[in-house]
Amino acid sequence: MNPLTIALAQIDLTLGNPEQNLAVVRERVIDAHAHGVEIIVLPELWSSAYDLERAPALASPLGTGMFAQVAALAREYHIAIVGSLLETDGSRVYNTATFIDANGKRLGAYRKLHLVPMLDEDKFLAGGDAAHVFDAPFSAFALAVCYDLRFPELWRHYALSGARVVFLPAEWPQPRIAHWRTLLPARAIENQIFIAATNRVGTSKDQIFGGHSMMVNPWGEILVEGDERQSLLLAQIDLEMVDVVRQRVPVFKDRR
Repeated sequence: MNPLTIALAQIDLTLGNPEQNLAVVRERVIDAHAHGVEIIVLPELWSSAYDLERAPALASPLGTGMFAQVAALAREYHIAIVGSLLETDGSRVYNTATFIDANGKRLGAYRKLHLVPMLDEDKFLAGGDAAHVFDAPFSAFALAVCYDLRFPELWRHYALSGARVVFLPAEWPQPRIAHWRTLLPARAIENQIFIAATNRVGTSKDQIFGGHSMMVNPWGEILVEGDERQSLLLAQIDLEMVDVVRQRVPVFKDRR
């Protein structure tokens, strides 16, 4: 199993302006490609931020709209792209994370299960009803979004279903950033998985977002962590470490 080079694109977002946000993402993808990155992880709702009042107008079905533009960008720079966008099925709108591989193929899609009331998400969006583990050439992986970090049952489900790495796009507010910085290593330790988590920075409406994107290994070690400024954070991971840690501390075998 070859090491993976992953980038966390910690960026500010412009509320309700997909074109401007896509231009910023393109710059980060170009930079990541130049550094030999294989997977880049974007923040939650990176094309629109929390412009939920206009969610139906900003959303598109999977495979169209901004989802299609992401696939084209992935193909152009031969880099896998993870992030969440507003998705519609024609009647409801979801906060949907996708993994688009370097050929522009969608390997996984996940509709955010837990809608965050502190940002009124539950007033405008529908929650998902499935949490799958997906297969990729590098390993089995899973997707989660922001508030999902607070629900340990989801992460244990992913670990027991074979995920070795979970990708987590987020817009986590600065006043609760201590929780983010505690829970990410905790989820990695208790489930013995890698977590690649990208949080946005900047201000939107009355919220300040806290950054501190990080890559955490199964031992709970933080391989890279941002601050509250825009940055492209790079980390290389060896997914065989999951097996090593699980053999050393066999928590799954010892559960009662």
